[in-house]
Amino acid sequence: MPSDKSFSKFVKFFAPAKTVPRTSWTAPSLWSVTPSRLAILLFGVFIMGIGGATTVQSELGNPPWTVLAQGLAIQLEIPLGWAFFLVSCLVLLVWIPLRVTPGFGTITNAVVFAASLQFGISIIPKQDNFTISLLMVLVGIFLVGFGTAIYITCGLGQGPRDGWMIGFVKRTGIRIWQIRFAMEAFALTIGYLLGGKVGLGTVLVMLLIGQTVAISFTLLSKLPGEEQVSPATEV
Repeated sequence: MPSDKSFSKFVKFFAPAKTVPRTSWTAPSLWSVTPSRLAILLFGVFIMGIGGATTVQSELGNPPWTVLAQGLAIQLEIPLGWAFFLVSCLVLLVWIPLRVTPGFGTITNAVVFAASLQFGISIIPKQDNFTISLLMVLVGIFLVGFGTAIYITCGLGQGPRDGWMIGFVKRTGIRIWQIRFAMEAFALTIGYLLGGKVGLGTVLVMLLIGQTVAISFTLLSKLPGEEQVSPATEV
């Protein structure tokens, strides 16, 4: 039936990617920075930070890694942005046994994400309306997932958390959403024990962020001019 075929095409179009696609803006090396590539990278990381801040300000619970950063911020009595930067530095240590190579995007992610997260928190008001708060969480998840896919496809090196994710994917062959879920659960547990805020928003991020990143890879691979570009990394 035509309707069945249309539905099948729709599902196929938005199916979570099994690869990190190469795009027209993918760099040939980790330090091949051009003005256009830098702009795309900064845009991706910036909207990630704004997405994270949107979820925080929803007051429905922080994303898992923000729960961890908030727990550290409480314990160390420092701003959330600085705490997130500290978390990023600590996560980079895990790259050593995974043999993941940092690049320009790695440094950019650690710095710009923390700064845009703090900026977003300062301009986005907290909410006490459940419907609006839930919408903010969903918008935040989309921004973080899509931003993640944008900056990773720049090919300038993954950010601390995503380098950890891709490193495990390459070493184990486990699907990207499964690795991401395990990472989020780890950060959530430690952050909660340190005093970070957990709620419905936290659960939604854990359930949806991995699939959102994978679907965003699919959408980026379907942009005009990207059809002929082969995938780069199995996820």
